[in-house]
Amino acid sequence: MHPKTVSRIALAACASLPLIALAGEGDGALAAKVRAATGRFRDLNVALAEGWVPATPCVSGPDHGAMGVHFVLPARVGGNAPQADEPTALIYEPMGNGAMRLVGVEFIVIADAWAQTHKGTPALDGNLLNLVGSPNRYGLPAFYEMHVWAWEHNPLGTYADWNNRVTCENQPLS
Repeated sequence: MHPKTVSRIALAACASLPLIALAGEGDGALAAKVRAATGRFRDLNVALAEGWVPATPCVSGPDHGAMGVHFVLPARVGGNAPQADEPTALIYEPMGNGAMRLVGVEFIVIADAWAQTHKGTPALDGNLLNLVGSPNRYGLPAFYEMHVWAWEHNPLGTYADWNNRVTCENQPLS
């Protein structure tokens, strides 16, 4: 087994520790697939016209970095195997001028729905998704997730949850 695969499995097994994704050799290929599939969504109006809906305000990290504002495509939320060209959520960073800048995507699989038809942990291009138990800060049932920072470099790694180069400082007030 490839050493990076062993490292990722070991990290995933340590569920009580924060998981920081490792940037590795295969990261560029998956990020490129995501960019090819989501390029048109750099314009938020295109995403909205295609049925993506706001799911979260800007999500900031517990001690550093942020994720951004999540928009989901409801038809993709469930227990299906993740596909690189079909992310569940688009992630935008609010900008000072009121614009929203696409920075990445998230793949989300509801754990109970997955378990009804699959065994083990869902994976995307050989990368295991991370289990987020319930209760959680999002008010969701237990789910698997993986971020892909395809539009903004993440010094913590292509698949890390938090990105130190993304901020919620310009989150519009509701």
